[in-house]
Amino acid sequence: MKKRSKDTRWMVSVALMAAIVILLANTPLGMIQLPIIKATTVHIPVIIGAVLLGPLAGAILGATFGVCSLISNTVAPTLLSFAFSPFLSSGLISALKTIWISVGCRIMIGVIAGWLWILFQKLKLNVYPALAITGFLGSMVNTVFVMGSIYFLFAEQYAQAREVALSAVFGLIMGTVTASGIPEAIAAAVLVTAIGRVLLKVLRKDA
Repeated sequence: MKKRSKDTRWMVSVALMAAIVILLANTPLGMIQLPIIKATTVHIPVIIGAVLLGPLAGAILGATFGVCSLISNTVAPTLLSFAFSPFLSSGLISALKTIWISVGCRIMIGVIAGWLWILFQKLKLNVYPALAITGFLGSMVNTVFVMGSIYFLFAEQYAQAREVALSAVFGLIMGTVTASGIPEAIAAAVLVTAIGRVLLKVLRKDA
């Protein structure tokens, strides 16, 4: 009976976190439109969900984020939406690549953040640095996996979209990781620490 109650609470909690992801993904707070790409804060509830509920929940929340990204890039495309939407691609292989970038890479945010938190718990790391590091690295997973996958899977198309030589793609990718990814990761570290600490206290009191 206790196990069934615990499973029900877990599912309800995942559903609530997924609702937050969907809400953020469909408001200016979640995906900030930039000239070339959409900077995101939607990964933050994915990371928090992975910390509170585990890697499986993180994977589900990451997949929710990814599907929202896929839909957003389909209905409101930008220069790089060809890498995020199978409906804007040509051929099955290209479509599968876009699904990996839009959904697969986002699943990895939750999985890696969840397992990082488990590792830090086993190492008995203080909760504040543990949350901050998990938030920072979880956010960087999003940036590095997405931009890295674009480089390895769509370098030629990226060069055409940006109207640059193929040899310049790596520098542009690294520029995006530095200019967008690092500030996003710092913000995630702060927010995951602040929000995660409060929610962890609430969960412990409930337990």
